[in-house]
Amino acid sequence: MFNKKKMKIFTQFWRPDDPTSQLKGIVAMVHGYSSESSWLNELTAIAIAKAGFLVCALDLQGHGYSDGLRGHIPNIQHVVSDCIMFFDSVKAANSPNLPAFLYGESLGGAISILICLKQGYTWDGLILSGAMCGISAKFKPMWPLEKLLPLAALFAPTWRVVASKPVSSRSYKEEWKRRMAANNPNRPKSGKPPAATALEFLRVCEYLRMHCYDLGVPFLMVHGEDDLACDFRSASFVYESASSKDKTLKIFPGMWHMLVGEPKDNVELVFGTILTWLRDHAAQPKPKP
Repeated sequence: MFNKKKMKIFTQFWRPDDPTSQLKGIVAMVHGYSSESSWLNELTAIAIAKAGFLVCALDLQGHGYSDGLRGHIPNIQHVVSDCIMFFDSVKAANSPNLPAFLYGESLGGAISILICLKQGYTWDGLILSGAMCGISAKFKPMWPLEKLLPLAALFAPTWRVVASKPVSSRSYKEEWKRRMAANNPNRPKSGKPPAATALEFLRVCEYLRMHCYDLGVPFLMVHGEDDLACDFRSASFVYESASSKDKTLKIFPGMWHMLVGEPKDNVELVFGTILTWLRDHAAQPKPKP
C-alpha cells in the first residue's frame, strides 16, 4: 500500500491451511525495531494462522521492504497512522462480526498500545510480547549521550547512537535463531538507532507511562523476566495502571527479550498461553460500548 506520504509500505497476509474453514478472527501484527513482518516474525504469524485466524502485518517505515531510511522513526505517530490505515482496510474487507486483535512485539507492542489508545474499543483485544513500555538502563545510550540526545536529534537526526550494550546479543537465547536474525538481508547492518529515533523511543516510553491508565481493551502481556532490552518492570507498571477489567500478565522466569528466540519447550509454553487466550477471547468477544 501507499501511505499518506506516498511511501510504499509492504503488507502481507497469512490464512488457515483449510480455505473452507470458518475464521475465528483477525490478528494484526506489529513487529519490533530493526525487524520486519517476514523472517523470524513469520513463525509467529504462521502459528496464529494455523489456529484459525486471518493474520495481517506490515513492514514499518524504514524496515523490511517498506520505503524509508533504514531504522529511522523520528515520529512514532507516522507509523501508527500507517498501521491504522492498513488494519482498518483489512477489517473493512471482512465480516464486521469477526473479532479483531492486535499483536505487538517489542517496539510493536508500544505501537499497538498507541493504536488502542487512539481507536479504543474498535479492537477486541491486544497481545503484547516483550513490549517496549520502558527501555532497560543497560541498553540506553551511554552517559552523557542520553542527555545530549535532544541536541543530536535536532542537528544530526540520522547519526547512529551507541547503546550501552548491543541489543541483539541478549535478545535471542538460541544461538541459531540469533544468527538467523542477524543474517536477515533486510536488517540494518548497524543495530544502532539514529539519534532522532532513539529520542523518540524514550519519549514514547514516557508517554505510555503517563497515559497507560486509558488502556481499556482486554489484553494479554507476556514478558521474559530476564529481558535486558525492555525491562519487565515497566511492562508490569503498564499492566497495573491500565483501566482494563480483563487483563493478564505472564512473566516467564529465565526468558529473554525475544520469546520466539527461546528453546523449543519455552516457545511452546509461551505460544500455548497466547493461542489459548486468543481462542477464548475470539469465542466470547467483549461487547464494544
